[in-house]
Amino acid sequence: MTGHILVHKRDPGSAVAWIGIAWLSPVLGSLLYVLLGINRVRRRALTMRAPGLSAASAADGAADPNDYLTPLEYSAQCITGRPAKSGNAITILRNGDEAYPRMIAAIDAAEHSVALSSYIFRADAAGEPFIEALVRAQRRQVQVRVLIDGYGGGYFWSTTYLKLRHAGVPVARFLHSPLPWRMPFLNLRSHKKLLGVDGRSAFVGGINIGAENLIRGGPAHPVLDTHFSINGPVVAQIIDSFADDWFFVTGERLAGERWFPALEPRGASVARALTSGPDQDLEKIELMILQAVGSARTSVKVMTPYFLPDDRIITALALASMRGVEVDLILPASSNHPTLDWGTRAHIGPLLAAQCRIWTHAVPFDHSKLMTVDGRWCLIGSANWDMRSFRLNFELNVEVYHSALVQRLEEFMAQKQQLRLTTETLAKSSWPVLLRNNAARLMLPYL
Repeated sequence: MTGHILVHKRDPGSAVAWIGIAWLSPVLGSLLYVLLGINRVRRRALTMRAPGLSAASAADGAADPNDYLTPLEYSAQCITGRPAKSGNAITILRNGDEAYPRMIAAIDAAEHSVALSSYIFRADAAGEPFIEALVRAQRRQVQVRVLIDGYGGGYFWSTTYLKLRHAGVPVARFLHSPLPWRMPFLNLRSHKKLLGVDGRSAFVGGINIGAENLIRGGPAHPVLDTHFSINGPVVAQIIDSFADDWFFVTGERLAGERWFPALEPRGASVARALTSGPDQDLEKIELMILQAVGSARTSVKVMTPYFLPDDRIITALALASMRGVEVDLILPASSNHPTLDWGTRAHIGPLLAAQCRIWTHAVPFDHSKLMTVDGRWCLIGSANWDMRSFRLNFELNVEVYHSALVQRLEEFMAQKQQLRLTTETLAKSSWPVLLRNNAARLMLPYL
């Protein structure tokens, strides 16, 4: 076990911790390492994915060498292997009340193909209309493919999966196994939320499919969220992300005009899909965030439901604030995972010391994941600001250059800046609370 750790663990702290566990508790430590410490997905992904499935084409036009954000564009192409695509129309959709009807209508209007991937897909008041729409599409000869995460979608029982399969809809569960020793459980999840229709329109963002997102229905535990409707050339990259995952899970390649038609410009946004996962896409979203923060000159605004990144992100935000950039971080006062909240309170000290502004917003819990830079660039999608999203999950984000869209997002985030956290506020915490928060922070790689 020690030899395997030395060869395969890049992070020295992680390697030392696992070796210590192995020697202090050989049986239990070895079992934990086999279940949680070994990344089998990297090997499987590299051997199963088809060559050229995500090949990048030439960028749309040359970047302006006089624009200070041009290095961000160059870095993004190197990191993602995808060009920025101009001519996209992007619409903000709040909560399931706005997003779900638009998504179901798109499925009902589909003529050629429907691709749907969701971490959570419940067979409830929100999910049943999706199931019915997917079945209708399948019956009118539309090529439908549905991917549900093997853990988030229900490990022991997934009613949605069973209903779709019984209706003849091609559906698969991402990294699911009935054998517990082959199931990665919390790690290596498909956290993506995307819908693609006819290869021409897409929906991405943070919304799962569940009744808790139907705010007007008055759910017991409402979850606010932000989703996006996208039309234009970047849709091909989003569909390609789904095709890559579908091939990985099932071995079936999705190709041809049904899935990848020629796309005309539909709007004014320049956009690029950005995938991240524990395979060849390792840390790509985190690297993009680091580059974006480093490129900022006036402002960085972040809204995330969970904030437990590594020290690289903390340092980048702190240094941005020190050089005069206004850094605003917006978090829920209370999320749906108290342990994450405790760890976050112990994690943000260096940001407060660097004069970053940290805000909380009251219930209902908001699951939105948004980032803007200098009023010109934004990052939207499924990734939270934690180690699980940056390194352990498969995620899909989209970077967008469009001042009008960024302005609307910043106006929305400003409404969420309700209570400012300060060093003095945290210092008033009792000794037991401080111990609890810092103990939770020790689980940072796994929260």
